[in-house]
Amino acid sequence: MSLGLHYQNEEKIFQEIETGTPYLEYPLFQHTGIVKHGFSTRLGGVSEGCYSSLNLSFTRGDNKEAVRENFRRIGAAIGIRCEDMVFTQQTHTANVLAVTDEERGMGIVRPRNYSDVDGLVTNVPGLCLVTFFADCVPLYFVDPVKKVIGLSHSGWRGTVGKIGKITVQLMKEKYGSNPSDILAAVGPSICQECYEVSRDVIEKFRECFQERDWSKLFYRKENGKYQLNLWKANELVFIEAGIPRENIAVTNLCTHCNSQILYSHRTAGDKRGNLCAFLALRGDM
Repeated sequence: MSLGLHYQNEEKIFQEIETGTPYLEYPLFQHTGIVKHGFSTRLGGVSEGCYSSLNLSFTRGDNKEAVRENFRRIGAAIGIRCEDMVFTQQTHTANVLAVTDEERGMGIVRPRNYSDVDGLVTNVPGLCLVTFFADCVPLYFVDPVKKVIGLSHSGWRGTVGKIGKITVQLMKEKYGSNPSDILAAVGPSICQECYEVSRDVIEKFRECFQERDWSKLFYRKENGKYQLNLWKANELVFIEAGIPRENIAVTNLCTHCNSQILYSHRTAGDKRGNLCAFLALRGDM
């Protein structure tokens, strides 16, 4: 039985894991055997109303006990304890933090001692990185050689700031990762056809991306607005960071097109829950 998601082509970027609390996995990462990972849907939780049902945000006005139960459910489905999770503190920056056992549980069982962090990296087995989404772009990184992982949140500001490249650079500087070894994925997020932006946003992309790539990233509409391709932009950032094209999986799943199954800010505005990306090195390595 399918989750009812609409994919934009037949390429098998994701595997739908249909437990009581369903989620998505990447075959790209499954094949490494060194990580547990997933991307949540809005199905299989206990939240109600506009948050129904697997809302994973404590900051949108939902009942906090319901959110905790939702985290327990998705954690159990993926095989991750809530106590091992580490949350970002997202403010649309390009800041990435290396986390250790000292940060274990921050954001879910105890307060964070950091702010303005949109990306996390670690080499600690069992520590689960967690980032939050409702149209913005999840970026996953797995280095199967050095056994290092990274997870970042990239809206248009993070994409202009090339947070994907910054994540790779931190993995290299902190843990000795070679970008050519890294496997990377652009996760479920808003597609170009659904993402209309103003000229001032496009000017930022013109400043940060080469002119030869502009036609791949955006086009102008008759109303003077533009349609922006964050999927392609982040793929280009990965390649600029030194990740081989064959090591990259780019989503074919739009949150706005699938707003009955995935939360979308463009669809619902502030009256919604949040999705999460999860990534952990296996603790039994």
